[in-house]
Amino acid sequence: MKKIMNNTVALFVVVIVLLLIIPLNPFFLDVMIIINISLSMIILLISMNITGALEFSIFPSLLLITTLYRLGINVSSTRNILTNSGAAGQVIKSFGDFVLQGNVIVGFIIFLIIMLVQFLVITKGAERVAEVAARFTLDAMPGKQMAIDADLSSGLINEQEAKERREKIQKEADFYGAMDGATKIVKGDAIMSLIITAINLIGGCAIGMISGGMELTEVLSVYSIATVGDGLVSQIPALLISTATGMIVTRAVSEGSLNEDVSRQFLAQPKTIMMTGGVLLVLTLVPGMPKFQLIVISCILIFGGLILMRRMQTEAKELAMATAQDVSGVGEEQPQTEEDFYKDINNVYSLIGVEPVEMEFGYSLIPLVDESSGGKMLNRIVIFRRQYAQEMGFVIPSVRLRDSSSLNTNQYVIKVKGEEVARGEILVDHYLALEPVSPTAEIDGIETVEPAYGIPSKWILPENKELAEIYGYTVIDPLSVMLTHLSETIRQHAHELLNRQEVVQLVESLKKTSPELVEEAVPTIVTYANLQKILTSLLKEGIPIKDMETILETVSDCAAAGSDITTVIEQVRMALKRTITRKFCTGGQMRVLTLDANLEKQMVESMAKSEQGVYLALSPDVMQHVIEQIGEELKKFSELSQDPVILTSQVIRVYVYRMLEPFYPGIYVLSFNEISSNVQIQAVGNITQS
Repeated sequence: MKKIMNNTVALFVVVIVLLLIIPLNPFFLDVMIIINISLSMIILLISMNITGALEFSIFPSLLLITTLYRLGINVSSTRNILTNSGAAGQVIKSFGDFVLQGNVIVGFIIFLIIMLVQFLVITKGAERVAEVAARFTLDAMPGKQMAIDADLSSGLINEQEAKERREKIQKEADFYGAMDGATKIVKGDAIMSLIITAINLIGGCAIGMISGGMELTEVLSVYSIATVGDGLVSQIPALLISTATGMIVTRAVSEGSLNEDVSRQFLAQPKTIMMTGGVLLVLTLVPGMPKFQLIVISCILIFGGLILMRRMQTEAKELAMATAQDVSGVGEEQPQTEEDFYKDINNVYSLIGVEPVEMEFGYSLIPLVDESSGGKMLNRIVIFRRQYAQEMGFVIPSVRLRDSSSLNTNQYVIKVKGEEVARGEILVDHYLALEPVSPTAEIDGIETVEPAYGIPSKWILPENKELAEIYGYTVIDPLSVMLTHLSETIRQHAHELLNRQEVVQLVESLKKTSPELVEEAVPTIVTYANLQKILTSLLKEGIPIKDMETILETVSDCAAAGSDITTVIEQVRMALKRTITRKFCTGGQMRVLTLDANLEKQMVESMAKSEQGVYLALSPDVMQHVIEQIGEELKKFSELSQDPVILTSQVIRVYVYRMLEPFYPGIYVLSFNEISSNVQIQAVGNITQS
């Protein structure tokens, strides 16, 4: 018995197939029709009592099955009508007699009205709503995914809750996509019902007159009853199913069942109910109107509205009193003045903390940030944090966003650990057009400089956006300008954000996959302080620290051998040669600036040691000449899709970087040992001694 129950749906589909093939006598056909009506009513009531569309997620499949079942009944009933002189069961005959009531023409008109309502109103509307719902649900998926990432990043939800919400979004998209297709089935069913009705009437009349020898009036009487009855027993369930379809796809903003929503939202408008009652009273002045009925209904509406209004006022007073008590209770527990609050020395400590990363805005830029105004800044920051973590292996801390009255309305300031490191100015109602090397034509705009990379640009009006793109300008919206500046600033200062706590977190994360390595190395061989220095040095020079296992293995080997911190860092860089090559290589090639052999020899000979470590003691003239040459050669990289790279020997690499970094913060200095052998190195310039 249990196996039969588990395969009920499969058996039901088999029955549908049998309905299409095997003739049914009128008794069993009546049973099938009654089951069809019952099943349709159940589906309609379920759709009215669910609170969300996904609670009835099987509906698209169920819609297909019930439609096929209904068509199977139509085939069986049509076979009986045409072969048994219109006798297709008691249900069909009863429906036909009830609608026609002895008048064929009026009965057919009523029947056609029901069919047209089903086809043109319910089915057509449900189809359109399902199509729009599917389109909007798919369009909203990226925004919902970003909102989940933002909540997960800010700690509002955990990983399990985020997973469940993502699955729900995916199920919604799949459901509404299936509903979009399922409504086409309902539309086809309505069309097929019209065709079957015509076949029953025309074919029945022809068979009755030709084969049955019946008179025209008798034929019309017999087959009209059978046709109308058969049409009704199929259209009534179809109407119920179509109504259920429309209800399900329109439950986008419901908070409860349909009964609860209708009751709550109608009863929340007592004034509207009373006004409607007043309008009905006015209608009694129209001559010929049924005054008794109008007066009774208007009195019910007016008195019902008054009762609802008094009930709402009473509830509002009770809520206000409860709120006042809560506020007074809180007020007794908290200091009333700022001076009283800071009498507690522990509260003073809240003033001296600094945020790792802050961004302050002028008044005009708030709409770009405020989510309630449609701002997307937070979502974009979440995306950048995820991308940076995947690229560099370091999770940047949360960015504090707040407005500031001390800034101009269009300005923003980026702070790292409480101090300003960058600022910019944005025109919210303009686009930023980056000037190409050789624009096709000039475009009107406000001259400015792109804040992240210092590219000459113009603020242009939105209507000039397409024209600027035609002229070769790269056009960027204000939010992207601000976010790019923030992301580049964070990249430049990432090494400052890697604190001791974050290093511990990275080690703990590695412990999940390599517990033996962590137990052996930290803090026995290398301390957290030295590991932080190594990782900070790598981040400062743009080297990803994602491969923590390789980093820690190399650090352990070098530290155990007694190497100093500078040597350890260089050995780690060599171990990460594939990572470094991938980062700076483009299309199998790496374009670099090289140092002349004589210049490298002079640098090696000039290496000196002090209390602060080893440095290059070059003469001021030589150093100035080298820096000027590099400045000229770096201009060549502006036309290449690659960061500027200087290639040196391993011995002097770190010291060359320390010498150049104050003058060219965005430059990268690599050694030959840090590049994979399968990369083609192309020198675009050579730095000489003089």
